[in-house]
Amino acid sequence: MERWKYWSTSRKISYLLIILFLLSLCLTMIVPFLNVLAISFSSSSQSMEPGVKIIPTEISFEGFHVIWKKLELWRPFLNNVIVTVCGTFFHVLLSAMAGYVLIQENLPGKKWMISLILFTMMIPSETIMIPLYIVNRDLNLLNTLASLIIYGLTSGFSILLMRNYFLSIPSSLGESARMDGAGDWRIFTKIYLPLSKPGLATVTLFEIVSRWNHFTPALLYINDDMKYTLQIALQSLIISSDATSSSDFMTPNVRMAGIMIAIIPLLLIYPFVQKYFLKGIILGATKE
Repeated sequence: MERWKYWSTSRKISYLLIILFLLSLCLTMIVPFLNVLAISFSSSSQSMEPGVKIIPTEISFEGFHVIWKKLELWRPFLNNVIVTVCGTFFHVLLSAMAGYVLIQENLPGKKWMISLILFTMMIPSETIMIPLYIVNRDLNLLNTLASLIIYGLTSGFSILLMRNYFLSIPSSLGESARMDGAGDWRIFTKIYLPLSKPGLATVTLFEIVSRWNHFTPALLYINDDMKYTLQIALQSLIISSDATSSSDFMTPNVRMAGIMIAIIPLLLIYPFVQKYFLKGIILGATKE
């Protein structure tokens, strides 16, 4: 900030206004999160007190105990983990394989393939919702976790991002390995994948967040309570609590505990992939 004293008054005012605006935006996200966190660690009586809470008066794990064991949130949580882990693994693998294919110089019709992939990105998911439901019904995949794993198994964005990242890797590495007798699969797994950690982390993080927060596909394909994912279970608990008698009323600390259980895994994952994510999204988006 040594240059601050050389700035004009109008520039200083503009800078301060920008800082205040950004701080205001941060508060709109931080305050609600702190309120949810404080209520989730409050007792039932404290959570029903009016007003916004930032710090709980007394730490209590009652809400987490009730929603995890008595309301069995562990079951949809486990379903969510299965869908997210399996779906993300296959999504990243298939997207990386497709991206590797699209960097081959002798691939016939490569430009048409890329154009077709770009076209799929312009189709809203709502327009293919009914056809996807019919396909899952005909394949007897309704009320199975497999339907949620297959949903969005790959995407044009992920394929093109991995393709752009692979283009940043010197092609001479693959050519040298090919001269030594390595096949495409060995070149792909031993050279391109290890050198593409930022790109893989970017696609992985996007997919983890997307699948962990899946709501519409689970609402469309799953009707069995045992196969509910986390978001559907939370919605069902809140709706049933609002519609039942006072004896079955779900206190705010239980609801907020469910929200925190849904948020915590994402908060734990992001710090480990942040450095790769930022590098991968910039390079993957700008590489020609």
